[in-house]
Amino acid sequence: MKTLNIIFGLALLFAITNVNAVEGLISVKSPLSAKATMDKFENSAKQKGLNVFARIDHTAGAKEVEQQLRPTEVLIFGNPKGGTPLMQCAQTIGIDLPLKALVCEDAQSQVWLSYYDPAYIAERHNAVNCPASKKISKVLHTLATTTVKQ
Repeated sequence: MKTLNIIFGLALLFAITNVNAVEGLISVKSPLSAKATMDKFENSAKQKGLNVFARIDHTAGAKEVEQQLRPTEVLIFGNPKGGTPLMQCAQTIGIDLPLKALVCEDAQSQVWLSYYDPAYIAERHNAVNCPASKKISKVLHTLATTTVKQ
């Protein structure tokens, strides 16, 4: 039964993610606007007890220098309860914390919610067997999938 759940979960993950993803980057299609997607993700993160440190509107920044950029925002978030165990596995993971989520609209007007998988981050820092990365991966997966549901 556990094997079936894992297979189903992996199949679902592949079905909702971008096949051409950058290594370690998980990208999920959103039926919502970029702003609505980020608003929903931010609210969900706060409800899960995560601290939101910053929300960066790259589109607004581009306008300040008289450039154009499709909707692109980054949310910087996390908390010591999740981050500390990651850094206990490999202190260098601190360079990749707090976590970030990107919401952007591509040239075909498709909105994407993207984040680096904490398991990939742990792997980059030679902490492949870090149990904290798996827990945080599950939390981010849940946040992402609930965000893109209408």
